[in-house]
Amino acid sequence: MKSYGQFCPVAKAAELFCERWNALIVRDLAAGPRRFSELQRGVPLMSPSLLSSRLKWLVDEGIVARQDLGEKRLGYVLTEAGQEFVPLVEALGIWGQRWTRRELKEHEIDIGLLVWSLESSTNPDAFGTGRCLIRLELTDQPKAKRLWWFLNQKGRCELCVDDPGGEVNLYVASTLPDAIYLVRGDIALPEAIKSDRLEILGDDWATNAFAAWLNLGPVTTVQSRRHELEATLDAEGSDLRTLP
Repeated sequence: MKSYGQFCPVAKAAELFCERWNALIVRDLAAGPRRFSELQRGVPLMSPSLLSSRLKWLVDEGIVARQDLGEKRLGYVLTEAGQEFVPLVEALGIWGQRWTRRELKEHEIDIGLLVWSLESSTNPDAFGTGRCLIRLELTDQPKAKRLWWFLNQKGRCELCVDDPGGEVNLYVASTLPDAIYLVRGDIALPEAIKSDRLEILGDDWATNAFAAWLNLGPVTTVQSRRHELEATLDAEGSDLRTLP
């Protein structure tokens, strides 16, 4: 890891926090302990060897600790020092929502990150104590990546790449970009439904609880000021496209 070669505390903190991927590792651990495989899904472009070495570094620096998650499973958790980075991650998210929101580029449309986000951040308890199976159809995707199932039961949401069987309580359909725009807060749920960018069919109790299940965080309510930024820049040769 490169050093700024300064004793300044800002420089020392930046060496840890600003190293590529570290903020995303803190982002995912802020939600609670994670196994290595779960952390991998949050940073799909990061190689397993790099993630392993980065976690070792963060453990050595006292930012992350290894933790026994039970059932002979080891995982990782933020220490007290690591928890103090969480407000910085939240501030970055707010800034990103306010100033960087635009039409997604092709390399940013990540299906793996979308389904991982839904599995890890939604609220399975929104449907009560019973079982609820959601089938998500990404209508613009090839057959192998078109259907995804989310099984909610016993306080857990489990992503299934194959139909787990049993009654489907909620059918949800949209294109992949629109699903990302919804989760990111660029499209409000009522607007997505009204404009036919999102279709929801199923049992009334499941349909009524869908918004609570999505569990969109407060950062999604931050209003974009991207248009103000665009107005100050020379549009010629730029790629500052507005949201669709």
